[in-house]
Amino acid sequence: MSIVLDHLAHLVSFNTESQRSNLPLIDDLEQWFRSQSIVTHRFPNADGTKATLLASVGPMVDGGVILSGHTDVVPVEGQSWTTDPFKLRVDQGRAYGRGSVDMKGFLSLGMTLLPEMQKAPLKTPVHMMFSYDEELTCLGVVDAIAAFGRDLPRPRAAIVGEPTNLEVADAHKSVFTFRTEVTGFECHSSKPMLGANAVSGAAELIRHLDKLAEEERAKGDPTGRFDPPYGTVHVGNVRGGTARNIVPKSCIFEWEVRGVPVTDEMDVARRLEAYANEVMLPRLRATGHSASMATICDVQVPGLKPDPGSVAETLAMRLAGRNKTITVPYGTEAGHFQAAGIPTIVCGPGSINQAHQPDEYIEVAELERGVDFVRKLIGELSR
Repeated sequence: MSIVLDHLAHLVSFNTESQRSNLPLIDDLEQWFRSQSIVTHRFPNADGTKATLLASVGPMVDGGVILSGHTDVVPVEGQSWTTDPFKLRVDQGRAYGRGSVDMKGFLSLGMTLLPEMQKAPLKTPVHMMFSYDEELTCLGVVDAIAAFGRDLPRPRAAIVGEPTNLEVADAHKSVFTFRTEVTGFECHSSKPMLGANAVSGAAELIRHLDKLAEEERAKGDPTGRFDPPYGTVHVGNVRGGTARNIVPKSCIFEWEVRGVPVTDEMDVARRLEAYANEVMLPRLRATGHSASMATICDVQVPGLKPDPGSVAETLAMRLAGRNKTITVPYGTEAGHFQAAGIPTIVCGPGSINQAHQPDEYIEVAELERGVDFVRKLIGELSR
């Protein structure tokens, strides 16, 4: 196991927190793959500060399989780590380090087995994707996905290696995030009737979102597979006003919708806007001042919908030795692959319970099972 741990230690040593550039790691990986005579393609973001790297092994023909994982990790600031989070520590069967389970452990598997891929009589390629911004927007894979079937061979399936203990997940909820700003008119708090209180207006909208959340709960989950078994609406951040004695001009709140297959995420935003126009804004404008409300959708992470019997599902279940699928409660990049018509599942080593926390770790035994999983994939693609 020293080889996979060596690769994992190397990946962890790069600080790729989501607010930072991942280019030092991408540059390093690209140089390493090219030194192994592997074809690579780079897909930068709009300002060139981050990039996704694709490394393809085998004949460049249709029908290959994508192993997709993100290089970005969540911040360590404010967390109490026992040791340096960017120096892998192996102790009593656990490999500790930021990103060890989420999800540089998965990325290390393909790197470890690269020599076996090169020696194998692959009939179709293994595409290893190293993406960015999964922890922020899940948009880091979009440009690379668009290249398949256009500039690159079209794969038969994608495996997104988020930690599932190598269970095969065929579904997860969508994640749509929104930012709503209410604008009113400021005045002295001794005469609030002379202004339009944006915080009060925002509070009214937040109360209405609670009502919309109950409506989503009442719709339920027809598949009966998600936990909780309904789409959720959640307000996570509110900020507004300048001082206690000033009627606030502005208030912004950030909220999200996590949807099941029957959820229309944008419809929640439309219903909120309709309520604002019909109820909240007329009340604020009653003082004679203008008032407005605007909602922006910041992030759209499509859900992964069950696709029973898909190529990806049957392949992953065979590789992992499973006879049933699961759902996962978190969002992933998998929905983008599926939306592009590429059958996709989520399956990777380790447990999500260890992700995003201080002293994040992955069990070494899980890495061993992950190596076996990818080794079986090499065999499948060599037949």
